[in-house]
Amino acid sequence: MAGIITRVSGPLVQARGLDNPIMYEVINVGDAGLFGEIIGIEGDSVSIQVYEETGGIGPGEQVAGTGTQLSVDLGPGLIKQIYDGIQRPLDVIAGDHGEFIARGIEAPSIDQERLWEFNATAASGERVSAGQRLGWVQETEIVKHWVMVPPGRSGTVSGLRSGSFTVQDVIGTLTDDLGTAHELRLSHRWPVRIGRPYRRKVNPDTPLVTGQRVVDTFFPLAKGGTACVPGPFGSGKTVVQHQLSKWADADIIVYVGCGERGNEMTDVLLEFPELTDPKSGRPLMERTVLIANTSNMPVAAREASVFTGITLAEYFRDMGYDVALMADSTSRWAEAMREISGRLEEMPGEEGYPAYLSSRIAEFYERAGKVVPLGSEELCSLSVIGAVSPPGGDLSDPVVQGTLREVRVFWSLEARLAYARHFPSVDWLTSYSLYSDAMGRFYDTEVSPAFLSDRAEGLRLLQEESDLQEIVRLVGIDSVSAQDRLVLETARSLREDFLQQNAFHDVDTYASLDKQRLMLRAILCFHEQGLQALERGADIAAIVDRPIRERIGRMKFVPEQERESLAELLNQIEEEIASLGSAASGGAEPAPAVEGGR
Repeated sequence: MAGIITRVSGPLVQARGLDNPIMYEVINVGDAGLFGEIIGIEGDSVSIQVYEETGGIGPGEQVAGTGTQLSVDLGPGLIKQIYDGIQRPLDVIAGDHGEFIARGIEAPSIDQERLWEFNATAASGERVSAGQRLGWVQETEIVKHWVMVPPGRSGTVSGLRSGSFTVQDVIGTLTDDLGTAHELRLSHRWPVRIGRPYRRKVNPDTPLVTGQRVVDTFFPLAKGGTACVPGPFGSGKTVVQHQLSKWADADIIVYVGCGERGNEMTDVLLEFPELTDPKSGRPLMERTVLIANTSNMPVAAREASVFTGITLAEYFRDMGYDVALMADSTSRWAEAMREISGRLEEMPGEEGYPAYLSSRIAEFYERAGKVVPLGSEELCSLSVIGAVSPPGGDLSDPVVQGTLREVRVFWSLEARLAYARHFPSVDWLTSYSLYSDAMGRFYDTEVSPAFLSDRAEGLRLLQEESDLQEIVRLVGIDSVSAQDRLVLETARSLREDFLQQNAFHDVDTYASLDKQRLMLRAILCFHEQGLQALERGADIAAIVDRPIRERIGRMKFVPEQERESLAELLNQIEEEIASLGSAASGGAEPAPAVEGGR
């Protein structure tokens, strides 16, 4: 039975008289049939958030339930698509209806007419369980799309055949234990607010290599891990996520633009199709799904967009792939929740956000992980990187604090670093990663047994530099000891020659773990040799002015195929500095101690 609208407040519509409504049921609202979802039930009254503009809708119009929750289509044809927050294909709508989405427009999420060449791997008569592979479709040159038994289904396959099919064609039949026959197709649907099931979770112990030195060396993210990227306007959050999308060691990228400015999202939509996947040489879009929900789109769709994105990501994870999800930005998602909550007249929490803000954030990030999927013993992962845009860069913002309680990596972007043209503007003093120890075995065996100790020493020098700068600002550089001046010089080299990275330079945009290891070792070797020279009586000015420092500054521009030359650099550092001091210069007098030194 249809219901009747009783009240309209922006994207929130209240109605009475719906027959057996359920939470999160999809509703057709008004004479225009707008797309909505039940978010509250109180007696005979339901509250519906509408994902389209509600102007012109008024009390007395009808609403009709569909009996299903908000769901997405999962099957061949997802890769290379650009969707809005409720999985409407924007390029298809633009081609059929123009550049602007009129109200009430619907379009199939996946092309219903395209033929896909299905290659069956399961045999008729075989007993299969949920998540087990039935066959595959070569969706792009990069991605082999595995067609799986939908979750919740198991039984005996019959009539499964290879050939050319659309996503709606029947490719076989699955008969369950009760004797009920279920048709198998290349696609199926799944509700976005319910995480897709898996066999078990395992501890993340392998890094998601991004090629960004400040991330991979100092604050690494594990495959299946979660990360938060907070920062004020102009600090480079979007560029960081673009870099991670291009270079991260993931098979599939899902990028969710949630409530971002239209011009920023336009740049993403224009740039991504032009990017080349560095691993395959093919266009990056051949392993990417984009979800665009700009700030001028209906606010309610922001809340759905992140769940739409993570459901698509889980689907590819279940195929056995390593998937990375970029959400930019979860602050806009939280603001949408705050607006809807206010219109529902709910009791506000901190700064007006709903009391359930933290639980919604947890619900989102908990769907990440390294798992053993259904129907397979292969390990696969879903990593989630969420950008946060706190007002004025205030890290005490409830969205930031709620996110930090759930994630294990914190990349704090600082405006002062961005204004100083230091990119990525990740603050090495406040950022952290809780995955480093868990990945110790990987670093010891795949990189170097000394890598983690070098990382700890680098962080120690940067922290010591921060302490020394307080003294220098008070009493001047001449009042610190030669050893402390060497610390300041080494830390400056770490900042300028290692942490700074040019995303638009052909060579510097990416650094392998091996190159990062050699670069860090070279800087620390300079520091160690410098300390030994000071003990021999060398002058600090002679150490910091050595010609080898110029070669250290140019390390980042050494191509990957020539990184062996960095190993030779270590020997040159030792040779140049070994000539300084009494041991190599015929007993030169030690430099006098500076009065007031530490």
